[in-house]
Formats: sequence, structure tokens, C-alpha cells
Amino acid sequence: MDKKRSAREQKAARAAQDFLTALGVDTAVRGMEATPMRVAKLYATLFDGLGTDPNTLWGEVFETCARGLVAVRHIPFCSMCEHHLVPFFGAVSIAYLPGRGRVAGFSKFAEVVTCLSHRPQLQERLTAEIAEAVHTGLGAHGVLVVCEAEQLCMMLRSTHARGTRTVTSEMRGDEPLDSFAAQAWQMLGGAKKA
Repeated sequence: MDKKRSAREQKAARAAQDFLTALGVDTAVRGMEATPMRVAKLYATLFDGLGTDPNTLWGEVFETCARGLVAVRHIPFCSMCEHHLVPFFGAVSIAYLPGRGRVAGFSKFAEVVTCLSHRPQLQERLTAEIAEAVHTGLGAHGVLVVCEAEQLCMMLRSTHARGTRTVTSEMRGDEPLDSFAAQAWQMLGGAKKA
């Protein structure tokens, strides 16, 4: 581990200690002595997407003769709600129309989703940022991103919200998207043909 990260984690551990003490939690009891550092290390991982440009993650982009839609469905993610710093989690599905046949390796979509979800987030912003990363990073003609998640802050605060899932979608494109949208929704399991 580099010195800068170690110093940051030490500082975060001291802050976690102060936070827990302020709430009346005794971290000196057996089993909790290392909790502040565990919290610091966990949040360092959960926020390791901060400062990373997702467009640097695409790696080699391949020129193909692809003219049809490409979809990557059900990419799991876990992010932290910026309002309460508790998790929201679920899956992201992406459909895109390659620009000039440019496609990326399928694993790169998971890397981009992980990068953008590993920062304090809102589900709506996360969905929009993923769509923008695919649109600009790959030069896609059209992009549809659908994000379905469970919001732990909502469930913790209301027993009536247990099992509730929130769904957000975002589109990007360089041209009229009506035809693309209908096909993309179909591909991602949305609107059904009549």
C-alpha cells in the first residue's frame, strides 16, 4: 500500500473512531477495537472510483463491421447513496449502437460501471454517467442504460419499502433515436412487441 493511501486510511480511521464515539459506541469493547480501521478501509474501497476518468478504462477499442445493437445485461453493482452513505445495489443493463463499428471488450463495461458506482452517488446520476461514458468513450451512435436497484436507506427507514426496487434509464445519441430506442428496450427486456 502506498504511503498516501495509508495516511488517508489512518486519518479516516481516526474520524470513524470520533464518529462512533459521538454516537455512544464503545469501540474499546472486545471485537470492536479494529472497527474504525475496518470502516476506513471499506470506505476507501467503496470510493476508489473518485478521481478516475471512466473513459480511460475502455482499453483497446476494436473496429468491426458491427451494425446492429450490442447489449451487456445485468452487470451487478453496489454504490453508496450520497445522502446517507449507505448502499444501494442492483444491476445495470446497457444497449448501444456502435459508431463506425467501434466496440469494446465486454468486461470493460463492468469496469466502467464499477468505477462510476464506487463514489458517493445518486442512482439517477449513476445511470446518466454510464450512458455518457459509453456515448463519448466508444463514440456510440445511440446508448440506452437501465439501472434497477434496491435503496438500503429507503428500506432502513420504512418497513413498507422492503423489497422496493427503483428503476432509472438514460439515453444518449447523435441522431433520431426512435428506432434505436424501441429495439434497445426490446433487447433489454423492456417494452414488448404488440
